[in-house]
Amino acid sequence: MKKSLIILLFGIFSSFTMVAQSTIIKGSVKDAASSEPIPDVTITIEETQQTALTNGFGEFIFSSNVPLGEQVLRISKEGYVTKRYPIIVNEGKTVDITDMILDIDVSDVQDMFTITLSDDELNDDTSGADNISGLLSSSLDIFQRTAAFEFSSSFFKVRGLDSENGSVLMNGIEMNKLYNGRPQWSNWGGLNDMMRNQVLTTGLTPSDYNFGGVLGTSNIITRASSYRKGGRITLSSSNRSYTNRVMASYASGLLDDGWSYALMLGRRWGEEGFVDGTLYDSNSFFASVEKKINDKHSINFTSVYTPNRRGKSSPNTQEIYDLKGIKYNEYWGSLDGEQRNSRIKEVEEPIFMLNHYWDISSKTRLNTNVGYQFGKLGNSRIDYSGGGNPSAAYYQLLPSYHEQRDDLAGAYLAEQKFINDGQLDWNRIIDANVTNNINDITSAYALYEDRADDKQLTVNSIFTSEINDNIVINGAVNYKNLKSENFGEVLDLLGSDVGLLNVDSFDGYQYDNRNQDRIVQEGDKYRYNYNLYADVISAYAQGQFKYNKFDFYASANITSTTYQREGLWENSRFDEDQTFGPEAPTSYGKGEELSFTGIGAKAGFTYKITGKHLIDVNGGYLTRAPNLRNTFSNSRENHSVVNNISEEIVTSLDASYIFRSPIVNAKVTGFYTKIEDANEVGFYYADGLSGGNDIADNDTSAFVQEVLQGIDKSHLGMELGIEAQVTPTIKLKGAASIGQYTYDNNPNLYLTSASFETADGSGSIDYGKANLKDYKLAGGPQRAASIGFEYRDPDFWWFGATANFFSNAYIDVNALTRTENFYLDSDGLPINDYDEDIATDLLKQEKISDYMVVNLVGGKSWKVDDYYISLFASVGNILDEVYKTGGFEQGRNANYRELRDDNADGNPRFGSKYWYGRGANYFVNVNVRF
Repeated sequence: MKKSLIILLFGIFSSFTMVAQSTIIKGSVKDAASSEPIPDVTITIEETQQTALTNGFGEFIFSSNVPLGEQVLRISKEGYVTKRYPIIVNEGKTVDITDMILDIDVSDVQDMFTITLSDDELNDDTSGADNISGLLSSSLDIFQRTAAFEFSSSFFKVRGLDSENGSVLMNGIEMNKLYNGRPQWSNWGGLNDMMRNQVLTTGLTPSDYNFGGVLGTSNIITRASSYRKGGRITLSSSNRSYTNRVMASYASGLLDDGWSYALMLGRRWGEEGFVDGTLYDSNSFFASVEKKINDKHSINFTSVYTPNRRGKSSPNTQEIYDLKGIKYNEYWGSLDGEQRNSRIKEVEEPIFMLNHYWDISSKTRLNTNVGYQFGKLGNSRIDYSGGGNPSAAYYQLLPSYHEQRDDLAGAYLAEQKFINDGQLDWNRIIDANVTNNINDITSAYALYEDRADDKQLTVNSIFTSEINDNIVINGAVNYKNLKSENFGEVLDLLGSDVGLLNVDSFDGYQYDNRNQDRIVQEGDKYRYNYNLYADVISAYAQGQFKYNKFDFYASANITSTTYQREGLWENSRFDEDQTFGPEAPTSYGKGEELSFTGIGAKAGFTYKITGKHLIDVNGGYLTRAPNLRNTFSNSRENHSVVNNISEEIVTSLDASYIFRSPIVNAKVTGFYTKIEDANEVGFYYADGLSGGNDIADNDTSAFVQEVLQGIDKSHLGMELGIEAQVTPTIKLKGAASIGQYTYDNNPNLYLTSASFETADGSGSIDYGKANLKDYKLAGGPQRAASIGFEYRDPDFWWFGATANFFSNAYIDVNALTRTENFYLDSDGLPINDYDEDIATDLLKQEKISDYMVVNLVGGKSWKVDDYYISLFASVGNILDEVYKTGGFEQGRNANYRELRDDNADGNPRFGSKYWYGRGANYFVNVNVRF
């Protein structure tokens, strides 16, 4: 296997030929104030759009396909004022421009924008709120920048794809989680000053670091020597996620003895953000130290530690929003005069990296990296196994419940109680536990946390070599090893002295069958206890070919992935004796080791019609292992693997026309991506199940795990970005995305549950095909457009405004109601009063209303002696537009009769749940640089 990976890495380039040229452009760039060399400056030959980056000494070189005659070099780096240098290039000669200078941009507009991203707009607790603004925020592409800065608050997804389709790296080490494939942005939240050095490729375009995903690759560079020398102190205030922030950073630059370092401390906090009861408590620490050993070798050590806690907000039905408004959050209540949120997400996962940079020659580099990440991720909630649902928004406490029983007086009382209070009653919960204590009964309620404690080691080597003036090869080998400890932990017994019974109160099964009827205390494990293991070995190789009129590339990738579950507790429903039948899954010990092989290939070309007009085409095909989350049907209870599981298949194609001139830059792209054989696992409580004797006590209700297998999805659309510098101070900009993202087949659906007593003991019931083809994929608007302007005054103040339009967003449909279960009665026979016209109306996918959001931004900068002071302010949704950003159908009403009756009066008890966008909001930032 290892030998084949090496062959793959280098073999496809064995026939490359070398072509020598002697026309060269080279030079260096320095800071105007300090005369220090500036690394990672982008040098662009405007006629051809060829680019190069300066090295640690501020030096750059162009030696292939150098255009002749009059040319213009554009010199740019974030935080500096972009400059243009005219030059004349003669064939066979060297143009040497040393000590070009860049001035610090005192307005630093780009930095002001990035402050609001990643740690503010991202919320990965819900599928409807997963976006990739953090991946795109450093992009120079007009459309991508607009998607990051303007569309992210509406949870817009570029090309309708989740962030698992893009790779986020830090110093060449991939940060996407093996559990769900997505980057955990909060692991480096609040470190804006240290995360701004990024190299971004969009879509399938080639990356020097890895094969990448269909959304591209972003590599965050934290080499100590790459930071601009100096410090920064930042103060911020907002009403979005947090209310206050303070940050301080300092970088030494490259010192005479070859050492350099960069440090940062930060804190963000607030009792609540825009939504009620959403506390925020986060600290951020960063340190990077580099030693330049000699001209060929450097070693860098980076440590990142950002422990953070944030209170979650609840999705709500329209009935609840109509009564309490868009800031309502059911998860909190007052206790001893203070807000207490029952659902806290806590992340504490330090990152350590050791990176070795070896310049083998002036044209060949080898970068070897070791990364280790460990810590915990916890999500708390109330366990009410011994009592009733404590939520003030529980359906039996709302007016609709009483209205459906023609109890108008009860509906009015419920309405008034909910309007006047409507929050979690912590005192009632504690009183219930105290009462149980008096009678020597275990806790009715407890606060517990779902925990995942991960330990991940990553090792890779990234190779880059300029074979000749036209050809560059890249390659890498990677290894990841993950051990993920998963368990529930009791956080607070809420007034109980007796403890909590470690038994499933719904079905009576022992969570820990080998330690039956155990009473657990605070700090003890509870409900489940198991490990997940993953090993991933991958390699990729790539060739990039650049000529005067035509550039192209080809890349290949291979990945070997293994997963395994280890049960540390035995669930009595899934014991080793297979009490419930020969096909019953087991839960204790190590399960089957699963193996997947992924392959990938992509290629593309850029045809330069002229220096202003370009055509860019990219295509790719790859197979990939399903993530851990969608591999096991219910890893908390047993070893059961999703039926017929296989690698996912992704096919993608895009084509762009690009226009570039000194005044107008524009790009229009058409794209198509198809994902095949995907799986999705969901959890919910269902009423109206058909299953007869397969369900305990012939019941029609159960807590189920829904498994959709063999899902195909289609993503088709077009993107447009354009900006025009109409005067030296005024820039106009616009962007638009028109997409159609749909299910492309009818995948199979089956349910598993501890309540299912199937004849074979498997605990699963197959409901056949889910009729999802042509239903729209949920997750943000499928059409979005933005138009705006920016004015930048020579006296270093600026102002901008954008109007953003969103449409074609859809509610996520419940797949079970699109199966045969919808029209079958509990005995398995068709429902006798089934009305096809009513059913069609009930199953019609809900479309979210169109909306417009207007945002304003502005700032002013000053230079006082050697200090740079910047003030930035933004107002989001200044017109206070009320709009939904997403939602989902509840799975409670699983058949026609249940759903029909619940919707009869237009105010359903189990209607769809929604997320709303923020109303008018603000962000203010002041920083001082020195």
